[in-house]
Amino acid sequence: MHLYQRLQTQTAADRDMLLSSPVVQRALRGEVTRELYVEFLTQAYHHVRHTVPLMMAVGARVSERHEWLRDPVLHYLDEEAGHEQWILNDIASAGGDRAAAEASPPAVATEAMVAYAYDTVMRRNPLGFFGMVYVLEGTSVALALHAADRIQSTLALPANAFSYLRSHGELDRQHVGDLEGILGRFTDEDDRAAVIRCARGTFWLYGQMFRGLDAAVDARDGGTPALRRSA
Repeated sequence: MHLYQRLQTQTAADRDMLLSSPVVQRALRGEVTRELYVEFLTQAYHHVRHTVPLMMAVGARVSERHEWLRDPVLHYLDEEAGHEQWILNDIASAGGDRAAAEASPPAVATEAMVAYAYDTVMRRNPLGFFGMVYVLEGTSVALALHAADRIQSTLALPANAFSYLRSHGELDRQHVGDLEGILGRFTDEDDRAAVIRCARGTFWLYGQMFRGLDAAVDARDGGTPALRRSA
């Protein structure tokens, strides 16, 4: 079975766990506050700024057997460079504090997700990192464009507060096709298992990031509750 199809099958429960996060469901309905949206962007900044360093580490650590991967990695690097700046710009356009977001510490779940990716690349199998790519880009296509429209309509924010979600959602449609082609060339069972393991771990950690957004908003606001789910 093609590795992309195996990922879809073997991580289905993990994907459902992420998508069932209350914040994700509320975002799809447009039921979020500006503070919650800014907090999401802040956590996105803290993991997206590691995309380029992680991809560089993957490119540096692939074996001669996978030397063909260096060109796709360079392509990813070129397209992902600077996306963290899009996020900071969106924060400012949404009325948030760009400098404070940049200087803030990441949430523990966000930091753990990034650390898990580095551990996969540096200590285990660098090809496993494509499991994280599968999670983040697949989730982006599934959620970003739908959520952006509903959040903008609800909060009456300017279009330039959604450059990350909208641009990333469109770009990742192309990346998902590229990723499927890359994964189709992974034939070694250890490599395939590393990708699936990293995807499952990333789904869980990304889900914890979403589940922690409300508490993070409360902490930043000195205990003022963010909008809660209606059910």
